[in-house]
Amino acid sequence: MCQKLVNKYNVAGPRYTSYPTVPYWNADSFSLREWKEVLKQSFDESNNEEGISLYVHLPFCESLCTFCGCHKRITKRHEVELPYIKAVLKEWSLYRKLLGTKPKIKELHIGGGTPTFFSPENLRFFISELLKVSEIAKDYEFSFEGHPNNTTAEHLQVLYDLGFRRVSFGVQDYNLTVQKAINRVQSFENVKRVTDLARTIGYTSVGHDIIFGLPFQTEADVIETIKKTEALMPDRIAFYSYAHVPWIKGNGQRGFKDTDLPSAESKRQQYETGKFLLEKVGYVEIGMDHFALRRDALYKAMQSESLHRNFMGYTASKTQAMIGLGVSSISDSWYGFAQNVKSIEEYYHLVSENIIPVYRGHILNDEDLKIRQHILNLMCHFKTSWITPEMKFDELPDVLIKLKELEQDGLIAFGRKQMTVTEKGRPFIRNICMAFDLLLQRKKPDTQLFSMTI
Repeated sequence: MCQKLVNKYNVAGPRYTSYPTVPYWNADSFSLREWKEVLKQSFDESNNEEGISLYVHLPFCESLCTFCGCHKRITKRHEVELPYIKAVLKEWSLYRKLLGTKPKIKELHIGGGTPTFFSPENLRFFISELLKVSEIAKDYEFSFEGHPNNTTAEHLQVLYDLGFRRVSFGVQDYNLTVQKAINRVQSFENVKRVTDLARTIGYTSVGHDIIFGLPFQTEADVIETIKKTEALMPDRIAFYSYAHVPWIKGNGQRGFKDTDLPSAESKRQQYETGKFLLEKVGYVEIGMDHFALRRDALYKAMQSESLHRNFMGYTASKTQAMIGLGVSSISDSWYGFAQNVKSIEEYYHLVSENIIPVYRGHILNDEDLKIRQHILNLMCHFKTSWITPEMKFDELPDVLIKLKELEQDGLIAFGRKQMTVTEKGRPFIRNICMAFDLLLQRKKPDTQLFSMTI
């Protein structure tokens, strides 16, 4: 990659899991009434046909991984499991009462935190209770995140019996120095154990998460990690950039110094080397930072241009409405976003008072909806167009002027009322999306809110 382009475009920018991005959501102006209205509208429009997505956040971890940007509660007390499960089931009952009709679940994802912090017995109880008051879509996809150190055969079997067929394991890096720096020490043998177990039980898609740009990480570490990953050949790989945001996450990301992190040039080289090695053995790059084998549903969705991106990441199973349950979870009705409170104590209180526990969000206007679709097109398909009136907005001419510089740098190519991201431009996809981000341009943050794009 051209170092001149890296220097030019390595700026703080959103990862665009949504538009408008979360920092532009407002707690003061957010209306729970409006959120309920747009969610009900979306549900009524889509539940009978495609169904909905459900994300459940299980926040507990026994130890703190210092690379993690998720909302979590560190504890070794497992008696916290059942009260939390009962609160989430109560939240689900509040949503079902609002929606008025039995929800059809097309996609269910359990994240964290560490979902496998919970015992297999409690997970069985929780998912069974969740599903028995719901309808399951014919082409459903259930998935969860597992920690290689504490995922057991019983965890995998229980969730498989409940319909889960996809699991992802956090690997990050196999170098012990890096693992100690991020407080996530796990052996290749543990990762191999759970990967083999999942396949033996019958999981059809096993994923590994690998991170580049970690403290003390070198290009040689990335090569060794991917070499070991190739020995297991997971169906899909999330190979993504470490987001250093200590101003948001506080001491959790201060287990090392900024000077311990690779430079922007070294970090980008880690990615280019990793991408080369993954593609060499048969993986195909999917959207941003994701790779899949050609047999995987994610690759097939990319080929058919049905790939979708939401707060659960890239998915082959698009739904218009997504409901997030649990602390800090985010819901998406397409017409609006809402995020749950982040304190477990406040979450318990609101749910006990029969209040849906959201505290901030954003209701999208007509301009927001059009820009959201453009950014989604770019993130999923590396192209977008404004041929139809539905994709035009008042400031589109100004956006096209901004895109000219990107075209001159060879990152995009224009056609008739459309644009395509070039192969050279794919590593800069976040920068390209930023040209469409009118809110970011109208109100630049006073302090750094986002990780660096490179």
